[in-house]
Amino acid sequence: MTIPELISQTSSTAFSFEVLPPLKGNSMDGLRATVDKLREFDPKYINITTHSAEYIFRERKDNLLERQRIRRRPGTVAVAAALQQEYGIPVVPHILCGGFTRSETEYALIDLQFLGISNILALRGDKAQDDKVFRPTPGGNAYTTELIQQINDYNAGTFADGTPIKDTTTPFSYGVACYPEKHEEAPNLDSDFRFFKEKIDLGADYGVTQMFFDNAAYFRFVERARAEGINVPIIPGIKPLTRLNQLVMLPKMFHCDLPETLMQEARRCQTDEQFRALGREWAIAQCRELIAAGVPSIHFYSMGAADAISDIAKEVY
Repeated sequence: MTIPELISQTSSTAFSFEVLPPLKGNSMDGLRATVDKLREFDPKYINITTHSAEYIFRERKDNLLERQRIRRRPGTVAVAAALQQEYGIPVVPHILCGGFTRSETEYALIDLQFLGISNILALRGDKAQDDKVFRPTPGGNAYTTELIQQINDYNAGTFADGTPIKDTTTPFSYGVACYPEKHEEAPNLDSDFRFFKEKIDLGADYGVTQMFFDNAAYFRFVERARAEGINVPIIPGIKPLTRLNQLVMLPKMFHCDLPETLMQEARRCQTDEQFRALGREWAIAQCRELIAAGVPSIHFYSMGAADAISDIAKEVY
């Protein structure tokens, strides 16, 4: 089933969350601990992030530095297959433009199809850490719309080189990202909406938002989307606050605003424990308001926050 079909099966607001593949060389024990903690809330699906290659500098024997590409978190397809088999919960692996050629994307789609995984999230991906702007991988897709077109061609029975696919099975259903407070590279909200609508018009089945801490931003975004003819589910993404350094880190990394009311309370926090309690109460209030408004689902960003999400879900689900 597609994600909109899965979340429509429940009479209440559906629950889902996102996990990271383990760092290269690590086991899946930590990831399993997260799933074990959160599966009691009946997740309709689990997202598995994909991390593109990044550049590091390593010293050579001649004492010069050499720039090399590495992937710190490989294994998205394998992790997705393992979780779906072990837990029986539908999975949604992320498919990126950044760091992957069209050929590598095609191989990922082939592997997913062999594994019976037909739900994916299509994303451009973030720019490399040392780059000022996003640089597409040579031979890869530069924009999410290009990635979507490759997925559409695959669904229609055509490989990236134009040759036909002999046997096609269940077509991929895909979601896309959206930004209640505007993508960092969009010049304004008007253009950001045009990009989002273009992705929906090309066939995306739903949108999932970047994290936000002001529900008003989400409600404004959905209202405008409906006014512009975007009628797919728009799933709010929630990130519980757990550490004081997130006051600086999250706005910088994810380009989201922290409401002044939240900041006033945060300034009174002297420890991570106090801030974690504030983050829990803030997220509970966010979720209760979203559920009262009838959102189809809430998607939690669980990185380092599984305990907090469990506490929140016990209050609102």
